[in-house]
Amino acid sequence: MLLLMPLAGALLTLSFAPFGLWPAGIAGCALFGYFLCTCGTGAAIWRGWLFGLGLFGTGASWVYVSIHVYGQASIALATLLTVVFCAGLALLPALFAGLYVRWVRGLPGGMLIGFPALWVLFEWLRSWLLTGFPWLYLGYAHIDTWIAGWAPIAGVYGLSFFTALTASCLFLAWRSRGAASLVTYAGIVVTIWVGGLVLRPIEWVVPASEAPLSVALYQPNIPQELKWDRRYYDTILQQYERAVRPMFGKDIVLWPESAIPRIYENARDFLDPMARRASLTDSTLITGVPSRDDAGAYRNSIVAIGLGEGMYHKQRLVPFGEYVPLEDWLRGVIAFFDMPMSSFSSGPPDQPPLRAGSHRVAPYICYEIVYPGLVARAARRAELLVTVSNDTWFGASIGPLQHLQMARMRALENGRYLLRGTNNGVSAIIDHRGKITAQTEQFVETTLTGTAEVMLGHTPFTSFGPMPVIIACASLLALMALAYLTLWRNGR
Repeated sequence: MLLLMPLAGALLTLSFAPFGLWPAGIAGCALFGYFLCTCGTGAAIWRGWLFGLGLFGTGASWVYVSIHVYGQASIALATLLTVVFCAGLALLPALFAGLYVRWVRGLPGGMLIGFPALWVLFEWLRSWLLTGFPWLYLGYAHIDTWIAGWAPIAGVYGLSFFTALTASCLFLAWRSRGAASLVTYAGIVVTIWVGGLVLRPIEWVVPASEAPLSVALYQPNIPQELKWDRRYYDTILQQYERAVRPMFGKDIVLWPESAIPRIYENARDFLDPMARRASLTDSTLITGVPSRDDAGAYRNSIVAIGLGEGMYHKQRLVPFGEYVPLEDWLRGVIAFFDMPMSSFSSGPPDQPPLRAGSHRVAPYICYEIVYPGLVARAARRAELLVTVSNDTWFGASIGPLQHLQMARMRALENGRYLLRGTNNGVSAIIDHRGKITAQTEQFVETTLTGTAEVMLGHTPFTSFGPMPVIIACASLLALMALAYLTLWRNGR
């Protein structure tokens, strides 16, 4: 039992990129439900923690790379911090299991509907609790399966619900083995999956014009240990200047997060000439660059220059990477807490989109692309999505490939082309259906060129965001509790 619980959690990791074994996620979820079907609350909490340890220990342990390689922590200390991180995240599945067994399992439909509804609520909780870690959602594994057809309506949370519901049906069908029950559970599964297949061809949005935008994404592959070395600054500028010459003339030229490793106000001597050259060739250059406001606060930003305009400041900062919680206590304790650019301030909400010529562009920096609600709010006012990132922090781990998969889901949810520019890969052009039309290899300097459609119209998910699914899951649990209190418990 103790070995099977972490194994069930690890099966979920196999369902995500780069493995793509999506049935493993359903199997792991069904196995989790099986282990919670008869145990008491205390045992459920323990089993949930072991399940979470298997999930996050295999799916999020890539943080070790940034702690050890770039944070300069020793192997022992980096291992300890990674274990603490994964074990802390595992407390949420432990709490889920305890609440499910104590309050939900015994409700009418508790194992069928209550399990997936509570699962989604805990995924949503993980998106904001303690600044949030919205990673490894069950629905991401299905970006390429039939149920992806539900994504423009219900988003990744809806896909998570349908995946967990499928797992519940499979488990209950195995347990009951009655003909009527088998027909019922099979009918639910068929409705979910065939419904997604029927929805997939629907075009929720339309191209704004017959001529798509021409785009160029530059992936510089600059070593992380040199990027913030002042002695290397001129070399970086020379590399960008040399690479950008053939890109001018494209509608949009995209550089990655913090492409220019100097405060924007101090890098104008390089960026202003670039802006003039971009204007002369009818190009918009969008680049990541740190900035500083009048009050002296540093921000992680994106700026559009040339034929474009506007600056965006990152709202969702990465703990320890871009700011240090409990800074007065932790700053200076180990090198990991003093990484370059770890003193950012978050940008204000509801910032206007960038402009690329006459088009509105919704920008997101790195980690922000994994927040479904944040992306949907900005997408309502834009015809194109852009995200820049520096996944160099996570080396050759599975982290960057998981990040790309989540970016694909944002494009599908919102019916928008998404340009993803990174320092060392994977840079990609993703269409409004979440399909990659062009991408780079990792760990190479290269330029990716292609086209991107400007889309008009909104998907239901863009219009309403994730809250309808969250409210629906909470309402289902409330109705089940009401049915139990008024009918079920009295034997009626």
